[in-house]
Amino acid sequence: MTNQQTQIEINLPNLRNNLNFLRSKLNSKTMIMAVVKAFSYGSDSKIISKELESQKIDYLAVAYVDEGIELRENGIKTPILVLHPQLNDFDEIFKYKLEPSIYSFRILKEFLIAITRHSKKNYPFQLKFNTGLNRLGFNKADIGDLILLLKKLKPTFIFSHLGASEDSDQAAFTTDQINTFNEISLVFEKEIGETVKKHILNTSGILNFSNYQFDMVRTGIGLYGFGNDPKYVISLKSVINLKTVISQIHNIEKGQSVGYNKGFTANKLTRSATLPIGHADGISRLYGNGNGKVMINGSFAKVLGNVCMDMVMVDVTNIKCKEGDQVILFDDTNFSAEEFASTIGTISYEVLTALSSRIRRIVLS
Repeated sequence: MTNQQTQIEINLPNLRNNLNFLRSKLNSKTMIMAVVKAFSYGSDSKIISKELESQKIDYLAVAYVDEGIELRENGIKTPILVLHPQLNDFDEIFKYKLEPSIYSFRILKEFLIAITRHSKKNYPFQLKFNTGLNRLGFNKADIGDLILLLKKLKPTFIFSHLGASEDSDQAAFTTDQINTFNEISLVFEKEIGETVKKHILNTSGILNFSNYQFDMVRTGIGLYGFGNDPKYVISLKSVINLKTVISQIHNIEKGQSVGYNKGFTANKLTRSATLPIGHADGISRLYGNGNGKVMINGSFAKVLGNVCMDMVMVDVTNIKCKEGDQVILFDDTNFSAEEFASTIGTISYEVLTALSSRIRRIVLS
C-alpha cells in the first residue's frame, strides 16, 4: 500500500537544470554517465532514467543487476553499467544487455567462463582499478596477470573512483589518485598496444578537478541537486522534495506525555501535530526528541518524543496551523535535504536513499 498523504515530488525541470549545469563544466566531447542506483537516490529510477535518456545521456549506472533489469523492462535503451555485479549475474547481464564492471580476478574468471558459454567474445565490459579508495578494483601490480587472462579482450572503458574529491583539505590525496590512474592507464595501454577510454571523476571531481575529464565523467548526487562547494550549490536544485500533511492536532496538558515510552512530557500546555510519516518511510528515529524539525506554514516545528513506525509528532504550540495543512520535511527552496540531514549529523545521501517505496511519487514536469 502507498502512503497517500505523504509524497515525494520529483522535479524534472530541476533535474534538467542540474544536468545542464554539470555539462557546462565539461568539454563538448566528454560523455556523461548518470548514476541512478538506489532508486535514483530515493526518487524513482524509471522516471529519472527516462528523462535522462530524453536528454541524450551517454550512460546510466546502477549498483546491482536487478536495478538494470528493471530499467530495461521499462524501455530504457541507454547503455547501463552495473557497478557491483556478483558471480551468478552474467546470464542476466547478457540477456538484458547490461555492461558489467569487472573489479576482481574472481569476477573476471567467472565473466570469461560466461562469455565462452554464451559465445559473447566481444561483449562490452569495463575494468575498475583501485587508486586509493581501497574498496573495489584491480591494483596497478595486477596489470600483468590481468592482461594474460584478458588475452585479446578489450574493455570499453577503464575507470576508478575518487575517495575525497569533495574535501579541499584532501586535494593532494585526490591528485595522487588521479596520477595513479594515469600511471595505470599508461601501463595498461602499453600492454594491450592501443588506447582505451577512461573515466574517474564523480560529481565533486567534475566541480573541483575538471581538468581530468578523460573520456567520460560520472555524476550521481549532483544530478539530484547537491554538491560540496557553496559556489556551486547555488546552481544546483533539489530534484526530490518530501512533503506530508497534519493528520491531527492535540492539546497536551502539563504533565501529559507524547508517543512511545513517554518520549516527551509537557512542562506546559503544548500543541502537538501528528504527521503520517515515520521510520518505515525512511525517517530515522534519530530525528526524535527535538533533534529533527519540519516546516509548517513558514515556521519550524521540532519533533516531539520518539519517531514512530508510521507517524511523527511535532510541536506546533507557536505555529498557526490546522489539520490538513502541508508540512515540508525538505524541498528545493525552504529547507534542503542536506540541512534536514545535518540535524542528526548525517548526509543527504543517507536521507534520500532511505526513502520508502510506499511513499507516493508525484512528477513535476
